[in-house]
Amino acid sequence: MGHVFDADVAVGHCPFMPVFGPPALMLERGDGTEVFATDGTRYLDFLAGISVVSLGHSNPVVADAIADQARKLVHVSNFFANPVATAAAMSIDGLLADATGRAGQVFFTNSGAEANECALKLARKNAGPGRHKVVTALGSFHGRTLATLAATGQPAKHEPFAPMPDGFMHVPWGDLAAIEAAVDETVGAVFLESIQGEGGVNPAPDGYLEGVREICTREGALMMIDEVQTGFARTGEWFGFEYSGVSPDVVTLAKAMGNGMPIGACWAPVEVAAAFVPGDHGSTYSGTALATAAVEAVIAEMKRLDARSLARSGESKIRAMLDGADGVIGVRGNGLLLGVALEDGIIAGDVAARALANGLIVNAVNAATIRIAPPLTVSEGEIEEAMAILLSAIATVKAAP
Repeated sequence: MGHVFDADVAVGHCPFMPVFGPPALMLERGDGTEVFATDGTRYLDFLAGISVVSLGHSNPVVADAIADQARKLVHVSNFFANPVATAAAMSIDGLLADATGRAGQVFFTNSGAEANECALKLARKNAGPGRHKVVTALGSFHGRTLATLAATGQPAKHEPFAPMPDGFMHVPWGDLAAIEAAVDETVGAVFLESIQGEGGVNPAPDGYLEGVREICTREGALMMIDEVQTGFARTGEWFGFEYSGVSPDVVTLAKAMGNGMPIGACWAPVEVAAAFVPGDHGSTYSGTALATAAVEAVIAEMKRLDARSLARSGESKIRAMLDGADGVIGVRGNGLLLGVALEDGIIAGDVAARALANGLIVNAVNAATIRIAPPLTVSEGEIEEAMAILLSAIATVKAAP
């Protein structure tokens, strides 16, 4: 499939920097789980902007909240508060206080990477000089800024930008002994995902996060959890770490919290957030009224719909169609963040391309795994249609010489 700018004489070339590769589709509108290309072709979006539009495309509740706020107040500097950001911060803290048993504070960002930058700075400030190291896991993904890329446990992504910022140690995912060995008096924090999203949809093994919590408590290091992809009911709980019952010291958020409005957040209990003083951190667009209006609408609508139950029921339907299917060796994940593990020799990228040609958007999160992350509002009929397309794509690729 050629890219959408091939025949555009007026443009002559793709106007975007080549960091994503040439786009294969020009999508102009969406409605719930459906998106439509400029030629009118319909697609089922089972990627949801990579776990972003969890309430579906063009959700009317979120759209109305953004439009109404745009006519009232969009942005003021952080020398002043605004009621919308204040309410959104309190809503997020309420969710996390319920999940952790600790009252906290929020710093709003524009993205998940910025939320993680905030967490990394907070870890260093909290620990003080000489204890600046952060332990992360191999296969992790925490962002594309230099610091969050250094935290990301994928060395191949580091090479083009070497030398990387120092202070990061990467240990095997799920290996509690490796965490035990790495955390010493130079380590200020351990930073992990509850499910490795970009690493292949790899849930934390049983007992892993609980063990990390014990090590961090004993050694005086912060336990920081990256919930950028897993947060806001995606896994069937408000946050993925809730499956382990741990209480993290820092939690980072983004993606679904704005349903497409660019916004993220870093949350920490009050006693941890107190490490920051005025001037330590900031962002011009932190907590704009426009973006936080989307957050308030998202949280309220997720509560109204019982989004956690929607994620769990959607997972059950998908697993029922995929478990034991030809070409599928397993399904990993929780809720509606699932990784479909393919038989040896079936290339996930080829499956995703075939599915796209037949009207289904999924992606190959690695060579052997298809990621499924539709809106939590996806219907049973849409799941049935999408899984039929996916299984057909798997069968076609398997049969190819």
